[in-house]
Parts: sequence; structure tokens; C-alpha cells
Amino acid sequence: MEKHDIKNLASGFEHELKNNILEFWINHSVDVQNGGFYGYISNDLSPDIRHDKASVLNFRILWTFSAAYRYYRDEKYLVMAKRAYDYIIKHFVDDKYSGVYWMLDYKGNPVDTKKQTYSIAFAIYGLSEFYRAAGIKESLDHAVRLYHSIENNIYDAGQKGYVEARARDWSPTPHMSLSGKDMNAEKSMNTHLHVLEAYTNLYRVWKDKSLERSLRELINVTIDHIIDPLTFQFRLFFDRSWTSLSKAVSYGHDIEGSWLLYEAAEVLGNEALLSRVRLISVLMARKVFSDGMDRINGGLFYELENGSLEDFKEWWPQAEAVVGFTNAYQLTGENCYLDAACSMWEFIDKHIIDRVNGEWFWGTTADGSRIIGDQKAGPWKCPYHNSRMCFEMIERLGKYIP
Repeated sequence: MEKHDIKNLASGFEHELKNNILEFWINHSVDVQNGGFYGYISNDLSPDIRHDKASVLNFRILWTFSAAYRYYRDEKYLVMAKRAYDYIIKHFVDDKYSGVYWMLDYKGNPVDTKKQTYSIAFAIYGLSEFYRAAGIKESLDHAVRLYHSIENNIYDAGQKGYVEARARDWSPTPHMSLSGKDMNAEKSMNTHLHVLEAYTNLYRVWKDKSLERSLRELINVTIDHIIDPLTFQFRLFFDRSWTSLSKAVSYGHDIEGSWLLYEAAEVLGNEALLSRVRLISVLMARKVFSDGMDRINGGLFYELENGSLEDFKEWWPQAEAVVGFTNAYQLTGENCYLDAACSMWEFIDKHIIDRVNGEWFWGTTADGSRIIGDQKAGPWKCPYHNSRMCFEMIERLGKYIP
């Protein structure tokens, strides 16, 4: 790929980030009446002002605009990050038992108080990024307290790793699943992947020995229990002792995990572990490259379950594929991965980006037809995968690709 193409690519990602993704959330997501951000916005930009407000949405907004301010030092991004931070501290943080609530009503009152490990991880991710961007020590203090909440209440000292959820007071709960489509299992790939991501970001700013041990162990747990040693794909759900409970394959998580795992080892700085992870990251990306790409209609397939291919294309695996394949190119120098990353971006540009109302559509059908009847913003539709893709690619294209 020629240098002028790289420059055009980088400017394309920056244009998408600044003028489409971030502007959408600034202009349409702010809940002036009830505080914070709307819990749901339809594809035609109509907000549901009475929709519950999800922890994951709010923590991802905090991460996104903190990262935007760290990159560009534009005050409008700091205003959004500070709004998210203030709302989270006031409404989501449980001052009595520690941790964060899973869901609030539209007025900011807790309606689901369980402690979901996945959600706490995203709180750490957002709070540590806010500290990186704004330098507010209180934000780091909150992130560190949440780290200790996980380690003291959710960590499985016997079998390693982390259970999915606890009740508000950290007692056991039968309600472990992350969403209606997830298995009600004690442990999951998805939760561990995002604890890994959160601990990595926290370690950037808090070089604590206990966190170093936790992050190193989590990398090894991911390799030893979550990644299938034969296929180099993630196993998705487990019982307490790491017996796999599902044969499904999630191509989006596999390619996302391939680069997040390498990032974690790189930030940790353990050369022996980094060498081990480098090979595994490439093998994970290679498997997705082989099995997960739609070479007829473009894009990345969603899932393989019970031998049946879920061939629609959700927005977020496409974004993660751009970064994951670029990471594989950087580790190997093999042009097929850079070509794959470019093809994923072309698919996004053609089919996923909403040029009329802003942000991204939920996804496409198998043949690339847009799914336009779904939410533009909601509990699982956030400015995180797509903005992070842009941040990562701007940085990688500028620094690493010759």
C-alpha cells in the first residue's frame, strides 16, 4: 500500500470520528431534563426519554469522550466526559456496598442493583481513561476502589478468573447472565476479555504490584482456559472449574481479543509473556481471516453456533476486525491482513455508516442490506467500538505502518 493511501485512510478515520460519531453523541444523546444521557435513541433520532439508563452505555460514553479529549484537547469533548463522570459518580456508584449498579431508571434511580463484573470492568476502563485525559485524581481513586471490589468479592481464588455477577451486597445470585441471549453461566469469555481490557488501561496509570499480578494472571487464564488450543478461537461460557459449556464461535470477539490480548501483554511489559502472546494473537487473527470473512458480500460474519452460520453483520465486529487485522499485519508484515483491514473499512464505509442521521446502523443482512429499524443508541449501542477503531487506526497508521 502506497504512503498516500495511508494518509487518505488516516484522514478518513479522523473525519468519521470527529464529524460523524462524536458529533452525533454531542448533538443527540444529552438528556437535559433528567441528567446524563438518554437510555435509548431510535434510528430516526427520536429519544425514549423514559427508557432505563444502562451502566455499560454510560461508562462507554465516559471512555469515548475521555479518549477524544486526550487525543485532541478540545474542550467540547471534556464537557461530555465530565458530564458522564459526574452522572456516574452521583448515580451509578454504590456508596454503601461499593461497586456500581447495573441499571437505573430514566430519573437516575437504581432499578437493577446487581454487581455485574462486566459492568464494573467498563467503569474501571472509563474512569482510568478519564484520569489519563483530565488528570483528576478522584477518578483514579474511584477506578482503584472498583479494582479492589472485583478482587475482594468476585475473584475466584481457587479456580482463578472471575464469576459473572453478585447481588448488590456481593452475596451469590442466580442471575448471572449478561443479557437475554447469553448463557446463565458462572464464567464467560466476554467478561474476562473486558476485565483484561480494563486492567490494562488502569495499569497504564497505576503501576501497582497487585494489579500487575492480576493482569499477568488474567492473560495466562485467557490463554490456558478461554482460548481453544486447537482452533485458537475463544470458548464462550464455562462452569466454575472452566469446563466449556458452549461450542459457539464469535468472530467479532475473536478478532477483538487477538489485539486486546497483545495490548495487555505489551502494557504489562513482560517480554517472555509478550513473546508467547504474540504468536497466539496472530493465530487467532489468522483463524478469523480464514473462517470469519464473507468473501462474497464483504464484512465479518457474526457467529457460528451449532454448526450454523449467523451470517448477518453487526456493526461492532466490523470495527474490531479493522483493528485486529491491522494488528496482525503489524506483527507479521503479511499484506493479506492489511488488505483484510482495508476491506472491512470499505464495508463499514459503504454499508454501516449512517450518512443522513449520523453514527452507525446496527448492521446488515447477509447480502449487505442495512438493518435500519433498530436502535441508534441504547444499552448495547454505544460510541465505543467505532470510536476506538478510529483512535486506534489514526495512531497505528501514523506510527507503525511504513
